[in-house]
Amino acid sequence: MMRLLQQARRLSVAPIRQIRKGKAKPAKLKIRRRRRGHLAPTPAPENRLIDERAGQLQVRLAETWDEVDAALALRYRVFYDEMKARASPGIVAKQRDVDEFDPFCDHLLVIDTALGAGPEAVVGTYRMLRREGAAKVGRFYSSSEYDIRPIIDHPGPILEMGRSCVDSGHRTRAAMQLLWKGVTAYVLAHRIDILFGCASLHGTDPAAMALPLSYLYHSHLAPPELRPVAVPARHVNMNLLPKDSIDAKAAMRDLPPMIKGYLRLGGVVGDGAVIDHDFNTVDVLVYVDMRRVSEKYYRHYTRGIQAEA
Repeated sequence: MMRLLQQARRLSVAPIRQIRKGKAKPAKLKIRRRRRGHLAPTPAPENRLIDERAGQLQVRLAETWDEVDAALALRYRVFYDEMKARASPGIVAKQRDVDEFDPFCDHLLVIDTALGAGPEAVVGTYRMLRREGAAKVGRFYSSSEYDIRPIIDHPGPILEMGRSCVDSGHRTRAAMQLLWKGVTAYVLAHRIDILFGCASLHGTDPAAMALPLSYLYHSHLAPPELRPVAVPARHVNMNLLPKDSIDAKAAMRDLPPMIKGYLRLGGVVGDGAVIDHDFNTVDVLVYVDMRRVSEKYYRHYTRGIQAEA
């Protein structure tokens, strides 16, 4: 396994399968501009960065504008139709969840091949913003909620993740596990040191989330020298319950699957939660130092060991 990791980190882009076979070759990712400045990635199929499968489900990066558009449409259905986020008139008119960051992100897709090969088969997505993309926008998305200078000051490759969602009919252990397999392949291929992002709990009442927020604060708070802090105007105290009153198992049950996935990788959280009224959520900043992730967890996500979702 260590040989696999060492070889993967030497390669800029390579599928996990090819790494295992020792036949990986760097892939050239062509970018074309379409539809009002959006960027659509179009790598050659044989050079796909990610291509993992579990039964009829497949995870890979979006390769055409239509696939990116399908991810934006899925995000709209989940965030606005289902979770009742507050949409601007422009978002409602487009029926797409889109912002200024999307053109500069890679879009990870879960595809149900039983639904065909077109955009209609996109049933899950996660967007990935590396430092190079953030530089073109001028900031990371998280910076509107947190002071992330401790992360940005790291000189190596960093990756912000966000906008994760899965279609309501596909929220299974297999789909969640496949998303994490895709994330792991991407992290390995781009030699990411730090993985971070705003993770959300549904609802806007922190008091109703006192147990999970307090658990994160007492058990998973980042060390002071590396701790992102919610911006003062939006800072919500997470220390709502005394440590000795917390039932850790009950708190974990209350956490969304993506936050649990970060924690299993050794993730830690910033100080303070943030209420996002537009998306009807309470956000926490989670980050993982991928250089400290054990071989056990790399094996967990690259070899398909079942995860509790």
